Amino acid sequence: MKRSTKITSFVVGGVLVVSLVSGAFFTQKGSASYEEETVQIEDMTTYYSFSGTVDAKARQNIVSQKEMHVEEVLVKAGDQVKTGDVLVLSSEGEEIRAEIDGEVAGVYTKNNSHAMKGTRLVDIVDYSNLHVKVKVDEYDLKYVEVDQEVDVTINALEKDIKGKIYAISKEAINENGISYFTAMIDFEKDESIRVGMSAESKVLKDHATGINTVSMKAIQFDSKNKPYVLITSEDGKPIKQYVETGINDGTTIEVKSGLEVDDIVMIPKAAPVNSAAAMHGGGNQ
Repeated sequence: MKRSTKITSFVVGGVLVVSLVSGAFFTQKGSASYEEETVQIEDMTTYYSFSGTVDAKARQNIVSQKEMHVEEVLVKAGDQVKTGDVLVLSSEGEEIRAEIDGEVAGVYTKNNSHAMKGTRLVDIVDYSNLHVKVKVDEYDLKYVEVDQEVDVTINALEKDIKGKIYAISKEAINENGISYFTAMIDFEKDESIRVGMSAESKVLKDHATGINTVSMKAIQFDSKNKPYVLITSEDGKPIKQYVETGINDGTTIEVKSGLEVDDIVMIPKAAPVNSAAAMHGGGNQ
């Protein structure tokens, strides 16, 4: 009895549809052409996966609240500031102060300059306290919750870290007709992780041990959308064997009934492209 372990992640965007169209069973000469596959027994773990980026939990983007004359700028990019530190002085004696601890990420004004209302002046970012923000499709929102533990991969670093969801937005953002919510994830502190890096988070979906599996390409569907595989009859011809399927990891699928371990299923090979016909057909402009 063969046994292996498979752990795979995949992206879920609403409803996962397993749809393999049954191809031609016979070549032009009338003989069958198949691949054979043996039913395996495996362990399978599947996940919901969500994409996002690393960001700072706290940032202050300071803009002028009214038209003003900038008398003096007291900081430069890279300076560390504390809450309450004076950043900019106006000619009228007004002091613009930091509202968070952090690093001056950008200065967009200068001494003895004029600023209109809404002019960007200074950015402050707390790079010491980061989190991951991921997009969660509205149809997948039911699979995530606050305090849920997740696995996070920082793509650029090829690094896996542990995380926990600490907040989920109460309102969706709509992009190109798709609504998604934002989940915020705390993760283990790591000095190599930078703001703006892309990240993937995985939430456990299903786990099963000792299950019968075949590749998803072995599963076909009849006109009533009932799944079946092809097995060999006593006279050597392919016949349908209806099956009940379970979880899948995108490439392999559980077979709950209809097959046993070490059974052999037949997979129709794709019909070869007629290259000569393609060449003749492509000559007209």
